[in-house]
Amino acid sequence: MKTSTGTDLTAASPTGAVQGPRERLVGMAVMLCGGMSNQLGASTAALAFPVIGPAGVVAVRQWVAGLVLMSLGRPRMRSFTWRQWWPVLSMALVFATMNLTLYFAVDRIGLGLAVTLEFLGPLAVALAASRRWVDLGCALVAGGAVAVLMRPQPSSDHTGLALALLAAACWAGYILLNRTVGRRVSGIEGSAASAGVSALLFVPVGAWVLWHHPPTPAALACAAAAGVLSSTVPFLGDLFALRRVPARFFGLFMSVHPVMAALAGLVVLDQALDPVDCAAIAAVVAANATSALTAGRTRVR
Repeated sequence: MKTSTGTDLTAASPTGAVQGPRERLVGMAVMLCGGMSNQLGASTAALAFPVIGPAGVVAVRQWVAGLVLMSLGRPRMRSFTWRQWWPVLSMALVFATMNLTLYFAVDRIGLGLAVTLEFLGPLAVALAASRRWVDLGCALVAGGAVAVLMRPQPSSDHTGLALALLAAACWAGYILLNRTVGRRVSGIEGSAASAGVSALLFVPVGAWVLWHHPPTPAALACAAAAGVLSSTVPFLGDLFALRRVPARFFGLFMSVHPVMAALAGLVVLDQALDPVDCAAIAAVVAANATSALTAGRTRVR
């Protein structure tokens, strides 16, 4: 599974770093705040869609996230070898595509449904590496839920659904690439360099969009807030929490993101889901939670 910035949680959370019950509670509280910040940032970004569109919002978000993460990670890119550069560049491209397709999907089908479908990416990566029967059952449940979410309806936006699934594929690819970057580049330098390159990729896109769709101060503020709320805050929160909770808690906690997205979409954007879609989202959440909890118990044994 991955954090808001794509960190491989299983590899990033050594058991020796986990502390006592009090520290674990603090870590879980930080994860909760980070998750809420992530989805609040996405819903805030959607408020700027009518002015600068999803591409303009993603460009500003990537610029903000790139500046912050580059300043935090301070990657020594001049010393990178090609063996380090190719996964960093690939991750930057996948990251840019993931955010762009997700925001276009949010614009077309709503935040809750888009995030739920995107969440299939990390869920697929987690289940694909397993050979347990319980994970096969979880995959079948998640697959059935997706079939329900994508069922033909008079109001179905098939382009939006396809964009959300493309974002899911990008998220899965980002997790796999991030593992490679983590092995080849020390600390968070690889992730920071990838964020910086991704920000550069959006310079021509953002310049073109903002030239043809002049932004208002409010729209720029919403897009910039998304960069802070959906990238910086979760990133720092994950670094803090990873020292205090076991990896399986991250896998369990990731499952609540679709629920948070649905709530943020309802409260901030007035995007309501019908009961059938809510039940399907709950099934996806339950599948991931079951897989994460049982995996943790298996490792303890």
